[in-house]
Amino acid sequence: MDIKAAIFKQPKQPFEFEHVQLDELKEGEVLVKLVATGVCHTDISVWEANFPFGYPGILGHEGAGVVEAVGPGVTKVKAGNHVLLHIAACGKCEYCISGTPAYCKDMLPLNFSGRRPDGSCPYHLHGEDLNGLFFYQSSFATYSIASERNVVAIPDDLPLPVMAPLGCGFITGAGTVMNTLKAEPGTSIAIFGAGSVGLAAVMAAKIAGCTTIVAIDINDERLALAKELGATHTINGRNSNSSEEIQTRIIPGGVNFSIDTTGDSSVIQHAVTALRILGTCALVAVRTVGAKQEFDYLNLALGRTVKGVIAGDSIPEIFIPRLISFYRQGLFPIDRLISFYNFEDINNAIQDAGSGKTIKAVLLMQ
Repeated sequence: MDIKAAIFKQPKQPFEFEHVQLDELKEGEVLVKLVATGVCHTDISVWEANFPFGYPGILGHEGAGVVEAVGPGVTKVKAGNHVLLHIAACGKCEYCISGTPAYCKDMLPLNFSGRRPDGSCPYHLHGEDLNGLFFYQSSFATYSIASERNVVAIPDDLPLPVMAPLGCGFITGAGTVMNTLKAEPGTSIAIFGAGSVGLAAVMAAKIAGCTTIVAIDINDERLALAKELGATHTINGRNSNSSEEIQTRIIPGGVNFSIDTTGDSSVIQHAVTALRILGTCALVAVRTVGAKQEFDYLNLALGRTVKGVIAGDSIPEIFIPRLISFYRQGLFPIDRLISFYNFEDINNAIQDAGSGKTIKAVLLMQ
């Protein structure tokens, strides 16, 4: 079948729209007619050539839509189901079966090779293979081929364009608080970066009962929004030494937890330094392959922990419905973070998301 897709042809060059041919579904695959897809920082990192994915190709990995057809052997969803798409995993390795699918042993080839596990390519442009299956969905298109394992059915009364970023950005922020750090009532947390991931973490920290929630950013408007969403304190990192201010003014001795959503080396230093003894810092940002990070050894010697986190350590089939329940109760108002763009305006959306003008850009595909 023919679909319309925004093609990534060269790093940092505008996406170009083309008609792309899709092969028939193979066993375990699902065809989804996309209604919306979020623009994630990982999409931008790949577009900027900071993280490898072959081009020309189709990016996009926060897809939301309606199942059009299912391939042989699919039992999880059926035609007509409303679904969200998330990170791909094999479902069979020791990491998947132990409840940590984001760390699947085949995570990199399944999400970044541009091919099926058998090496075939279901996307074609002008008769040539086209890199697709980005996060096994390539949702910068009107239709997506996904794996049965990376779709989650949701109730059809929910607004798919609002739900789309739950597939990556929002579960990353909220999951890091709830699943990775397991923040409890009365604990303290500092969240560096008030973008979509950071603000999702702020909302999750409020739900978890954290009594000190510090949001750090260089954008005063975002800090004001963080305060409305649950932050008890805000710091403009351009004007202050954030870790010093946390340690001396806000909570002497430091916070139990910190999260870096920026990937900036100097900010990560502050995120670690802001911790109390035995505190934990979670790093969730995508950085350039080969990037290095230095720490003051004394910070780690005093029992502090620094750990990387993918997708908020979430099992999407469990955690997405949980976040939806919070959304229905008004506790997780993700709609306040979203700006909508028509699919044809993808280049404006990428520019606005990359510059920080927009917190979470969501493309409307239909």
